[in-house]
Amino acid sequence: MIELLLESLMLIARWDVVIALLIGAIGGVIIGAIPGVGPAVAIAILLPATYKLEPLVGLTLLLGIYGAALYGGAIPAILINTPGTPVNALTTYDGHPIARRGEPRRALSLAYSASFIGGIVSVLALIFLTPKLAAVAPYFGSRDILMAALLGLVLVILTHRGQTLAAAALVGMGVFITVVGMEPVRFSDRFVFGLAWLRGGLALIPAVLGLFAISQAFILLQSSDGPRQIPKVRGSPFAGLFEVFRRLKRVALCSSGFGIIMGIIPGVGEFLAQFFSYGLAQKLSRKPEKFGKGSSEGLVAAESANNAVPAAAMIPLLALGIPGEALTAMMLSVFRVHNLIPGPKLFETQSEFVVGLYVCLFLINFIVLAFLLSATPLLIRVIKVPERFLGVVVLTLALVGVYSIRNSLPDCWVAIGFGLLGYVLRRVNWPLVPIILGMVLGEIIEAKLRTSMARVETPLDFVNRPVSATIAVIIVLALAAHIWTEIRNYRQRRSNTRSTS
Repeated sequence: MIELLLESLMLIARWDVVIALLIGAIGGVIIGAIPGVGPAVAIAILLPATYKLEPLVGLTLLLGIYGAALYGGAIPAILINTPGTPVNALTTYDGHPIARRGEPRRALSLAYSASFIGGIVSVLALIFLTPKLAAVAPYFGSRDILMAALLGLVLVILTHRGQTLAAAALVGMGVFITVVGMEPVRFSDRFVFGLAWLRGGLALIPAVLGLFAISQAFILLQSSDGPRQIPKVRGSPFAGLFEVFRRLKRVALCSSGFGIIMGIIPGVGEFLAQFFSYGLAQKLSRKPEKFGKGSSEGLVAAESANNAVPAAAMIPLLALGIPGEALTAMMLSVFRVHNLIPGPKLFETQSEFVVGLYVCLFLINFIVLAFLLSATPLLIRVIKVPERFLGVVVLTLALVGVYSIRNSLPDCWVAIGFGLLGYVLRRVNWPLVPIILGMVLGEIIEAKLRTSMARVETPLDFVNRPVSATIAVIIVLALAAHIWTEIRNYRQRRSNTRSTS
């Protein structure tokens, strides 16, 4: 074990890994602090460049941006009541009222410290839980992985409460996109309509860049560049740090646990983790009436939960090769480009790489916390960057990134098409994530379905193994619970309507 750790330390002691650590951690904070950009846009833009880097360098860069952006997103959420990333929306509930009371430095320090605890606890969970799940993974046959991917699709749909039909339609669109192009067994064309460039299929990266980066650029280009009033930040940067570790560590640890659980479950992510942890913290608090009005417990619960998700979302990715949400789906492509297959064999053949990734995740959290505690007054200035200028930069970088992958102009048109689709979906408030997860999981489903058919004679043969049967039961229970909840809500709405009339 000591030898493995020394090999991993030598692996991350290279200058390119160190630079990736610094750029990912510091750049992620800056990206998160700029309202309207967010980690999804930044990762989508940088994704083509990471294909030419070493896998540890590329993944460290992307994971640094992913985790650090959630730290930085708390800055505008607290100071100007505008979340830097969509995930930081709940931070405004209590963070901004604390800042309005004249304690912006304390609010920022509380957010940083809670995020640090969430990040560190989730990395520990990644270290201890991933090998356990990977040890079970060899017992997963093609039918088991097929059912696990189907479970992922079901959970993606069900977790979009109030938008389940929209999410189902978008997941179906994502799955359909994966079948466009030349069929891999008989080499027959599927939905290419005589267009030669479609025979290679619609690639994931142009879709990602279009849906997340180009669509956001369109929205930024339409926004107004009004001035933002930002309060001055004074006081000790360590005030909230001591408060969290002395008085609020229970809230931070419990909320981090929720973030880990929600990060592991495919399709759930930061939003549900935040709301579950926030609700639990309010129920267990001695002063629940202060939540939403400047409660330090509420702020700590929100921030520790959302920062626990990134590392936890890597658990099913590393152990099973199944991404839990859109950003880990993007990172899966980095593994594939470098012929690294997530799963048990990765731990056997590339154990020093895995341990190096763990160490990098630890270091990212320490670098981010040190940077935030020392450079917050300078970071506040990035909030003033004009949104239209950002839109031009994002659009330019996205198109350059798409073209650089294969030097293909049709890829740029595909990205623009997905950008227009993403723009429409954002305007009607439909989610973008189901399309990407539909594309990634749809590819897994098709491959495993083909493999399974050699051993299947009846539909029941898909679930005649212990693992696949268990997953099938979970799918049925999840659907039944959702249908029962919808029926109960419908009856309650009808009774309320009758009572008011």
